[in-house]
Amino acid sequence: MKKKLIRITTVPASLGGLLTGQLKYVSGNYEVVGIASYENGLLDKMGKQEGIRVIPVEMTRTISPLKDLKATWQIYKILKKEKPFMVHTHTPKAGTLGMFAAFLARVPHRMHTIAGMPLLEARGSKRLLLDYVEKITYSCATMIYPNSFGLKEIIIQNKYTTPNKIKVIGNGSSNGIDTSQFDPKTVNESEKEKLRKKLGIGLNDIVYVFVGRMVTDKGVNELVYAFSKLNTSYQNTKLILVGPYEKELDPLWKDTEQMISSNPNIIGVGYQTDVRPFFAISDALTFPSYREGFPNVVMQAGAMGIPSIVSDINGCNEIIKEGLNGFIVPAKNIEKLADAMELLYNRKKENILFDEKQIREMIAKKYDRQTIWEEVLKEYNSLR
Repeated sequence: MKKKLIRITTVPASLGGLLTGQLKYVSGNYEVVGIASYENGLLDKMGKQEGIRVIPVEMTRTISPLKDLKATWQIYKILKKEKPFMVHTHTPKAGTLGMFAAFLARVPHRMHTIAGMPLLEARGSKRLLLDYVEKITYSCATMIYPNSFGLKEIIIQNKYTTPNKIKVIGNGSSNGIDTSQFDPKTVNESEKEKLRKKLGIGLNDIVYVFVGRMVTDKGVNELVYAFSKLNTSYQNTKLILVGPYEKELDPLWKDTEQMISSNPNIIGVGYQTDVRPFFAISDALTFPSYREGFPNVVMQAGAMGIPSIVSDINGCNEIIKEGLNGFIVPAKNIEKLADAMELLYNRKKENILFDEKQIREMIAKKYDRQTIWEEVLKEYNSLR
């Protein structure tokens, strides 16, 4: 009889997107049950995708004491009924509620993966509250898995928990990268030509791409300002912005939105189910985020063979090696970001190119998805 493992995320998109394929892989050895918000049937869809049983519990991403208490009680009752051997949570809210409920239900193994810490950008009383909640979450867990070595150091420095409770699985990342899916060969020349024509991009244009949520925390304000500065000097530059706006939680500056809408060389394409064609027609990913766990988009760009300009934060500075597969710049620094973008432009014009094959191999060697799955399963199997 298989031991039972319950995986909890706040929303189903994390359960089936962030962890694509991992739950199905692990279910070969364990009975896996997924818990997340229902979201109009998306949870059921993710359950079918991963071949696991799912149970809906409504959770919010914001601080909502009454809703959080209700969700914690629901998770507790589920755990008492299911009697799992392990509970493994991802995402901040699911981590807090899930670990507390698992502690109360006396689940033997309570694991939480940290994939970025929103609280790092908080200040004042909100930061104090979030620090306190973080410490409670970790105290309820038996193991904490930061998905980058930089994040591990941040946790230790902030004294959220003891070092013996913390472990990075493999080389980092929550789920690795599917290098067979993210491969330059998956987008042919005719597709590239068609997309360039649709977006008004010429063959001689130097193209920068951003992929992610269009929010302040991702450094989009700085990116738009840096690109506008570059574009004034170099007219044959384009910036593609791939991703949805989140105007309630972390909106962009109004000036930034104005610059995006008024500059024809800044091309917003919104959320895209397949980002590979946009990488394929770009010369570099620009990803000046303020905080990350282990950014999938930087791995995706690398697997597609293009360099990245990233901010000097944990995760990003572990994937990118200066000059080999991209450039690293200080976070929140428009000037340095613009300088790196100009450096890439000049190198491209002088035909000093990054090695596409080397960039891809740097990702495949350390972060291939299958390798991460094997390391996760190895960790589960070590528990007694």
